[in-house]
Amino acid sequence: MKLRNLLQDVNYLETVNLEDILDDEVNGISYNSKTTQQGDIFICIMGEHVDGHEYAEDALLNGALVCVVERRLSINAPQIIVESAEESIACISSAFYANPSSKVNVIGVTGTNGKTTVSHLIQKLYERFNQKCVLIGTLGYKFKSEGGKYHSTGHTTPQAPELQRLLYYANERCHDNVVMEVSSHSLVQHRVDYIDFNGAVFTNLTQDHLDFHITMENYFRAKSILFENLVSGDFAVINADDAYAERFKEVISPNVNIYTYGIASNADVQAKNIKFNNDGASFTCAVKGKEYKVNMLMNGMFSVYNVLAATATALALGFDIENSLKTFEQIRGVAGRFEIIVNKPTVIVDYAHTPDGLENVLKASREITPDNGNLICLFGCGGDRDATKRPKMGEIAERLADKVIVTSDNPRSENPEQIITDILAGFKSTSEVLVVPDRELAIKEAYKLANANDVVLVAGKGHEDYQILADKTIHFDDREKVREIFIGD
Repeated sequence: MKLRNLLQDVNYLETVNLEDILDDEVNGISYNSKTTQQGDIFICIMGEHVDGHEYAEDALLNGALVCVVERRLSINAPQIIVESAEESIACISSAFYANPSSKVNVIGVTGTNGKTTVSHLIQKLYERFNQKCVLIGTLGYKFKSEGGKYHSTGHTTPQAPELQRLLYYANERCHDNVVMEVSSHSLVQHRVDYIDFNGAVFTNLTQDHLDFHITMENYFRAKSILFENLVSGDFAVINADDAYAERFKEVISPNVNIYTYGIASNADVQAKNIKFNNDGASFTCAVKGKEYKVNMLMNGMFSVYNVLAATATALALGFDIENSLKTFEQIRGVAGRFEIIVNKPTVIVDYAHTPDGLENVLKASREITPDNGNLICLFGCGGDRDATKRPKMGEIAERLADKVIVTSDNPRSENPEQIITDILAGFKSTSEVLVVPDRELAIKEAYKLANANDVVLVAGKGHEDYQILADKTIHFDDREKVREIFIGD
């Protein structure tokens, strides 16, 4: 695409040395100077730790055609000065890939917990009705046409160029549908700008990412952007039991179709008579006055909510509800989400890394803990992240588990012992708490503690196969370590 055409919708303040290159072809979009190639447009994004403007000259040496900047640089090179590089990269990416979201149906799933599982359930829903669907989220992205293999994206919601490219490929490969997790960061940082969402699903809103958003009000406002941008004919699926449900409804335009789900509230899709056992959960699903019996292989109240969210989405899409529920009954869950790795003792690995997430999985774990067994909780908290949740998670672990092991979980640049100290501040008594900073040794301690009838919850990392330390990232997979330590695999 010629640079002239690419800039038609870009709201820029001024340009420098652009006259001679307006008819040059732009070959790609880059925001990392190391990967910039000949003919790329290089966009200087201001990150949390890195200022892209400092790497503009490197990008030009690597062949960049022009730089998009928020401040004029003192270099003799083509520049486009904009107010917001984050907004501009989304606009330019959409234009470069010919507005791909207008050619596919896109559903965004947002919330503190449950995004990954709900997205997977919706993807399976499309496949049940013989429709191809691309999945984009925490585990990566996957196309049905590639056999369902995951490809890493590095973020729950990729940066705009990667995201727009995926939507372009979806259309090119005849995938008419896309379901994607939409993080609060991506909404504030404009990564999903210029994406035409046909539907949005809200799971829940509880404390997380306050290191970034500072307040819950800011966190809510970030999530609400997805719903504010829905237009007439689109749909929104709302968790009616969540404390923020009404506020989300208030930001939705009048001609957007709203579907609700819940357990405690009267909703379009409601679960009743919920029962749990070692094999999963059963409940009655009431949809618009009609009732269906559901027997799930997934466990925990949070899994019931996830299925309800997907069922409400099925209702919004006009899919047959009975067949939709049969689809959900066959799904065992998502990697690292209440994943039972070992039996006798039962060892569960879960991604829970927020107060609400930890409370939910502990309650679900308690449901399957025998009367003559103990519930053992092993967890830590990430470094360089919201520190205020650490004592809250300590309080939850002490209250809901019989035995607690506190360890490390991606300490990053922080001292692991300080993170653990913050966690322990939430305990009424730390005399019975085992503190083992080394995560592998902590899992070994859990093995020593556990009897055959016990349930061990290893929380925080789930599907992750790495541990981020101050000076390096090492391979570490809770699931691998549990198998190795508990069964010798």
